[in-house]
Amino acid sequence: MKEISGGVTAAKGFTAGGIHCGIRKNKSKADLAMIYSEKKCKAAAVYTRNLVKGAPLLVTKENLQNGEAQAVICNSGNANTCNVDGIEKARRMCELAGKALGIPAGDVIVASTGVIGQALPIEPIENAAQALADSLSGEGSSAAANAIMTTDTSPKEAAVSVEIGGKEVKIGGISKGSGMIHPNMGTMLCFVTTDCAISAPMLQKAIHTAAEETFNMISIDGDTSTNDTFSVMANALAGNAEICEENGDYHLFLEGLLAVARSLSKMMAADGEGATKLLICRVEGAKDGEMAKTVAKSVICSSLFKAAMFGEDANWGRVLCAIGYSGAPVDVEKIDVSFHSAAGEVSVCKNGAGVDFSEEKASEVLKEKEITTLIHLHLGGAGAEAYGCDLTYDYVKINGDYRT
Repeated sequence: MKEISGGVTAAKGFTAGGIHCGIRKNKSKADLAMIYSEKKCKAAAVYTRNLVKGAPLLVTKENLQNGEAQAVICNSGNANTCNVDGIEKARRMCELAGKALGIPAGDVIVASTGVIGQALPIEPIENAAQALADSLSGEGSSAAANAIMTTDTSPKEAAVSVEIGGKEVKIGGISKGSGMIHPNMGTMLCFVTTDCAISAPMLQKAIHTAAEETFNMISIDGDTSTNDTFSVMANALAGNAEICEENGDYHLFLEGLLAVARSLSKMMAADGEGATKLLICRVEGAKDGEMAKTVAKSVICSSLFKAAMFGEDANWGRVLCAIGYSGAPVDVEKIDVSFHSAAGEVSVCKNGAGVDFSEEKASEVLKEKEITTLIHLHLGGAGAEAYGCDLTYDYVKINGDYRT
């Protein structure tokens, strides 16, 4: 497997684009994106577990009941959630995309992101749908990635190639998300494309596993969004034998999907609202995967830990505290903790107790933009990673006037 360029258009047969249609007042900000496959795809998706769900999500679930799709349309600037006409407008977006592309409306994945509880103006989308379709290109991944951003400060793209059955299979994706991030599925929008030949049931299995291992291991602020959608379209143009069971080819595909999802997860965590640091919590020595995930997420979700990382304070007691209330049945007297970054590593806790360390060295380690908290539980052979960011003054500023 190797990393490649191209994002959501890296795989054969996919084009994408993004334009400003007028949902956002800022004319320099693109707010409408589209992804299209020249061939109908097998498709699968996972969604938020928030009981309040955006209308586009409900329409997408309806459209994907047959496990097929051929295009994505997504707007930013308005979430189309908690609106009396939300379903009607989400379906209308599918109709507009379908007409512009010459495909059935039921083959369109629709998504929206932005402010909740404000009516989505459909006229800008009606006026721009054909122009958007006409703008699609094999180099359009970045344009689409920019068009789905809300408070993100940078577009998020990733792609890999992997050999499956003697054929080069490409998997690529774009995502958005920097606030209201605490996945139960993943709190974000993510669209992945692949030219792999894989059945819809196996694609659904793979996307569920990828979400659990990557997007569900992110937390920015503890708030689970209403519009989270992680979808994958597979058009089979790579020419590999169709993957219809959990065999070696399936695991190769899953490895590639995990690589793309993990890259996008880290990008979203690093771009958390107001963030200055990407925080990774790596847990080793757990009894099982569930214990490792529980501990890693508890630490990443701790506001006190996040604030300490912003202040470059090696306050390891906050790590132990978060482990202690996680609910995982750990043995506190076996826990080791250290902080690692490009500036080196500093051990701060052994067997559940503090050890002497250089505060000066710790400060150097914590000044870096990416910091890994290493936790060893000494209870088994399982591990997990969780991703987050520091908690800064700017997070409050951004969310204090987000709607207005």
